[in-house]
Amino acid sequence: MRVTLKAARVNKGYTLEEAAKKIGIGKRTLLSYEKGATFPNQQTIDSILRVYDAGYDDIIFLPQNYA
Repeated sequence: MRVTLKAARVNKGYTLEEAAKKIGIGKRTLLSYEKGATFPNQQTIDSILRVYDAGYDDIIFLPQNYA
């Protein structure tokens, strides 16, 4: 089952600040990714997957309204 980036964070029990620190980015940057305003680069995606203990196919990185 695929989940949004925010849902993946919440499912791990991390606050926005905790997750951002573990990933190695700022909390505003993570929030921007979660809102779909910006898209993480491959290195950041790899960090997110490691921190959330997930595979690439488990998380939806694109915004819901992506065409």
